[in-house]
Amino acid sequence: MAILHHWINWRLRQKKHDAWLMVDDAHGLAVIGEHGGGILEHYGLNQDDVPILMGTLGKGLGTFGAFIAGSEVLIETLLQKARTYIYTTAFPATVAEATRASLKIAISEGWRRNKLRQLSERFSVGAEQVGLQVMPSSSAIQPILVGDSQTAVDISKALLNAGFLVSAIRPPTVPQGSARLRVTFSALHQEQHVDRLLDTLAKIIVGQQ
Repeated sequence: MAILHHWINWRLRQKKHDAWLMVDDAHGLAVIGEHGGGILEHYGLNQDDVPILMGTLGKGLGTFGAFIAGSEVLIETLLQKARTYIYTTAFPATVAEATRASLKIAISEGWRRNKLRQLSERFSVGAEQVGLQVMPSSSAIQPILVGDSQTAVDISKALLNAGFLVSAIRPPTVPQGSARLRVTFSALHQEQHVDRLLDTLAKIIVGQQ
């Protein structure tokens, strides 16, 4: 309900000031939505609601690069005026075709999203049971709020020594006092991987207390 309330307020301000909303859906594409359409599909939004959509191809789709989607006028303006596009080397055809293949898989094989959701939910419930503060997330990224930057780095290093690659995200990437561990799952992970990570996290945190 809170998200819906904020969205309604934004739409009112958008119409009043003739503003455009741009969404950078870096982590939602191929992961969220019935067909992997990302945040817009998840919340039932269209081009009228979000005139500019920017997305990353190197995360959920597993290839390289990014894109901007919008009206014909917007795209033509970027083609003619965006120096970062004009003076960039052309996108390799092989990568474009690989992205097409990824899109087909994302649309047709929904079991991957179902599995990611199950793994994320298993982790979230288990993390709460061992006293970890997992920040709200409906994607494959499950952030653990730590607070202190050095503590986050120390836990990240201890996890790496135990065989887990979990990055510490610190200011200025996030606000001061909100350093976190970024746990990221893929459809290749299994439930036993989640359980091992939780057990290791619990041991590390107990050892620091």
